[in-house]
Amino acid sequence: MTLARVVLASNNLGKLNEMGSLLEPLGIELIPQRFLGIGEAEEPHPTFLENALAKARHASAASGLPALADDSGICATALGGAPGVRSARFAETAGGARSDADNNACLVRALQAFDDRSAWYYCVLVLVRSADDPQPIVADGVWRGEVIDTPRGTGGFGYDPHFLLPALGRTVAELSRAEKNAISHRAQAMRALCAKLVEQGLVPRPAPDA
Repeated sequence: MTLARVVLASNNLGKLNEMGSLLEPLGIELIPQRFLGIGEAEEPHPTFLENALAKARHASAASGLPALADDSGICATALGGAPGVRSARFAETAGGARSDADNNACLVRALQAFDDRSAWYYCVLVLVRSADDPQPIVADGVWRGEVIDTPRGTGGFGYDPHFLLPALGRTVAELSRAEKNAISHRAQAMRALCAKLVEQGLVPRPAPDA
């Protein structure tokens, strides 16, 4: 089996751009599930892995195609790893809206009582060849930084304006798309996934000088 068309089990344009640019060199067309009329799956699970697997199986079952899903979020040390799997809806726990602005404001408020602002972005990717694939392909990545109170930058999405990379002195929102795609948690996971796709013969092996 060679992968050519894969459904992305997400409606997030930022994720589509990031993952699509990394899969394109392998000859894989990434199709957002909404283009096929597929709604979002439930994400009731307490772990990133379980949620990603549920989303991938849902999209594959609805489309009849291989499907790729990620579950990712920001985890703050002082909050015991929260928001974690609830990153996209963190503000709802405090009566806010499910939006980037409210989620960021909620995280900044939650950290006001703590000196430790260290945090990490985590991403797990799951690719299934079919809805009942007994051996999903799994890869993950971690990106460490710290949360700042005042947003900086206009790029990225989600918590990026508040996620500072101390080694670079910039937030993720201040990085170019190319810079982010080279070092992000999702990029790390994508590189690991692509390596597994090559190893398993699901995509052609790149030329030695590629």
